[in-house]
Amino acid sequence: MPDLLLELRSEEIPARMQRKAAGDLRKLLTDGLVEAGLTYEAAREYWTPRRLTLDIRGLTARSKDISEEIKGPSTKAPEPAVQGFLRKAGLASIAEAHVHSDPKKGDFYVAHISRPGRPAEQIIAELVPGIIRNFPWPKSMRWGPASAKPGSLRWVRPLQSILCTFGPETEEPVVVDFEIDGIRSGNVTYGHRFHAPVAITVRRFDDYVAKLEAAKVVLDADRRKEIILADARNLAFASGLDLVEDEGLLEEVSGLVEWPVVLMGEFEQDFLAIPAEVIRLTIRANQKCFVTTRQISPLEGEMSPKATEGVASRGSAASPVRDRESRQVVPTPSGLPAISPSRGEISQSPLSNRFILTANIEAKDGGKEIAHGNGKVVRARLSDALYFWKTDQGDLPDLDQLQASAEKFGLDLEKPLDQRMARLDHLNVTFHAKLGTQGERVERIKRLAEELAPLVAQSISPLEGEMAGRPEGVASREAPASSVRDRASRQDVPTPSVAFGDISPSRGEITALARRAAVLAKADLTTEVVGEFPELQGAMGRKYALLQGEQPSVAAAIEEHYKPQGPSDRVPTDPVSVAVALADKLDTLVGFWAIDEKPTGSKDPYALRRAALGVIRILVENEVRLEIAMQFIRSGRHLMAQLLQKEAGKAEARLAPMRAMEELSGKGLLSQLTSLSERASQLMFSDADVPPQDWEIDRARDLLSFFHDRLKVYLRDQGARHDLIDAVLAAGSRPISPLEGEMSAKPTEGGAVPPASHSVAPPSALPGISPSRGEIGQNDDLLQIVRRVEALGSFLDSEDGRNLLAGTKRAANIVAAEEKKATAIASSVSPALFREDAEKALYAAVNQAERQAGEAIQNEDFSAAMLALSVLREPVDSFFEKVLVNDEDQAVRANRLALLVRIRAATDRVADFSKIAG
Repeated sequence: MPDLLLELRSEEIPARMQRKAAGDLRKLLTDGLVEAGLTYEAAREYWTPRRLTLDIRGLTARSKDISEEIKGPSTKAPEPAVQGFLRKAGLASIAEAHVHSDPKKGDFYVAHISRPGRPAEQIIAELVPGIIRNFPWPKSMRWGPASAKPGSLRWVRPLQSILCTFGPETEEPVVVDFEIDGIRSGNVTYGHRFHAPVAITVRRFDDYVAKLEAAKVVLDADRRKEIILADARNLAFASGLDLVEDEGLLEEVSGLVEWPVVLMGEFEQDFLAIPAEVIRLTIRANQKCFVTTRQISPLEGEMSPKATEGVASRGSAASPVRDRESRQVVPTPSGLPAISPSRGEISQSPLSNRFILTANIEAKDGGKEIAHGNGKVVRARLSDALYFWKTDQGDLPDLDQLQASAEKFGLDLEKPLDQRMARLDHLNVTFHAKLGTQGERVERIKRLAEELAPLVAQSISPLEGEMAGRPEGVASREAPASSVRDRASRQDVPTPSVAFGDISPSRGEITALARRAAVLAKADLTTEVVGEFPELQGAMGRKYALLQGEQPSVAAAIEEHYKPQGPSDRVPTDPVSVAVALADKLDTLVGFWAIDEKPTGSKDPYALRRAALGVIRILVENEVRLEIAMQFIRSGRHLMAQLLQKEAGKAEARLAPMRAMEELSGKGLLSQLTSLSERASQLMFSDADVPPQDWEIDRARDLLSFFHDRLKVYLRDQGARHDLIDAVLAAGSRPISPLEGEMSAKPTEGGAVPPASHSVAPPSALPGISPSRGEIGQNDDLLQIVRRVEALGSFLDSEDGRNLLAGTKRAANIVAAEEKKATAIASSVSPALFREDAEKALYAAVNQAERQAGEAIQNEDFSAAMLALSVLREPVDSFFEKVLVNDEDQAVRANRLALLVRIRAATDRVADFSKIAG
């Protein structure tokens, strides 16, 4: 069958657009061919900086003949209906239509359409010009004299030639002839711009690729990437160095060259005083080059202590490990490939002063001049970076204007990073028009982090902040990859998190550390380095904090509070970092919910879904217990307090001229108004016992529902069944009577009430909010939801679980059907009405299960709760085998239905079994 070869050659296409453009070309052309009645066996796209190429194999030579009937309206239909039929069928007049009869509907029009097939060349010649004219480039341009005319051709860069051949392998292919804006298709292309600029005549794809290769053009982008990576590795290894691989940069560089030639450049050793991240980004962003590191033997650096940018190394477990036999780098848990900004190290090995560049020509001097020229540019860029780095460590020129901001946040203007935070507040840099400035946001984050820090420390360090089995103050273990875990076999694994050193969170210092970290968290936004490289926000703040002597956990939190920035990014584990990260994300979510800027459909301009997922991962993977709905209310009150203060200030300024007259009158109404506003603002910030208001509860519920949706996504990604998640959430969302234990587990009718003592009390709601007078509901402890899903999944994998599920669903279905018919159901179970031994056995089993499950739930041992429920399996089976629920005696029937209600209520303590499939 014939093959089609299409090449669109132009000036250099931006690298970031090439892959998508080639895919768009393939889709547009193949969809058009199929719509025109052609079929094909395979299609593959290729691209280089100067051409988009499409190879379609096994394309049919001609479309099929088409015969069809188009049914029209009745012969008595009004004229508009008849005209619409003619347009649809493509008929000139109704005389061209046929009249068919139907015994029931009468006479109606029918158009008999016959369309002969067309040659593929004709279809292609009509299709391609339209695709070119309407190609979906993100940006396009016009050029030449024709650009002044309306409707002139637009392309990403000036289009220079079109190659289009079609034919089978056994025959000479033909040129598919068409023209667009003076560019006529042909069988001619051109090779490398400098090495082989002469015309090349091609027949089909195979000789097209071969001739381009001879003309110094590698057509396949993936092959260009392989060439660049292999040559770069070899060149670095030959110099005793290791290449720092970067997939994103490799993709971009492969789109900049048609004939890749890998070279090595260098810069002065003095520039290595700049942080490794800054060097790499400077070279990457400005020159599209790779950096290299020095090879270090294990005796030289792997096990020996060293200081990197003021951060103590924590052993090889915290750094990438190089497998020297396979020469592959084990990925590090960082946002940037091979960069570990959380530890201040670009890799285990220090950077070298040599870099790898990719040229597009084979120079006569072996590339020496190219490497020298790139080195000159790199040195100039690194000189700028060195200036930024040193400037950020010096004093600001406007310190006298920053005193007010320094007093507001308790900053020390002798320290450079404190100065930058004071400037951020002083300049009133806007965070969002409706949410205030960055300084106001830092104030909110600081207050919330102070309140969260003790709760986080209590969860991560159950023994009042002392971390058993670890050095005092060391953050909790890294969470396992999956949230559905085997808890019996799980082991605590030490992490590279920064230790507290001499500070013990059990003595309360963690709150002070969290306050300090929150105040400095955004300070590096005004630094010169972050202004040049925004992606280094946080990482540079950590470095500057260490340089000015901040406590290591504070410095770590400045960087880690942005984490996790995606599903593959690691979560912070240091309690200070966790507290500040939670405060930052919760403030963002609550703020945008307050101004009704929620995600809609596929639109999420403020990355609120990512923020919610970050909160979920931090809580679940660090096993932090937190009643998150109360945090929504507390964070919202911080925002409301600031808005009240701001509005009071505006009102004071507007009414200032009236102040003197009021003082003369002696009434003091304006003073009372100002005082009232100030007291309201202080109340919002304070820990006063103020119940949540209805509007606060509604907003918290809406945001909690959003979190539940994100939690479902997270757990499904971890392998949890969606129906189990729904079952757990449905059970937890049922209302609890305020007279029956506000904010505590609801006792089941007739069963034993769980004891009041708690073996492990979860962190309570924040001080000042009384949930008993403003209940939001349950299911706001995300870690508890995850544990319940885990326990439910394990239980249902057992035979007892599967059988109990069937029996419970049967009981629930019977009760639901009788409730729908308004059948009388006893308010409580009366043992005196039992007639069968199976009833008595089930009643005793339900009482036992309720008591034991209630105690297990109070202790938050959900596996034990499931084990307690498993005793119901045999009594339930026996009950349904030997007992007729719908007894003729109404009292007996009502009593037996009440017993089934008890079964449903007992299992609902953990999950709504009616939501579970199977």
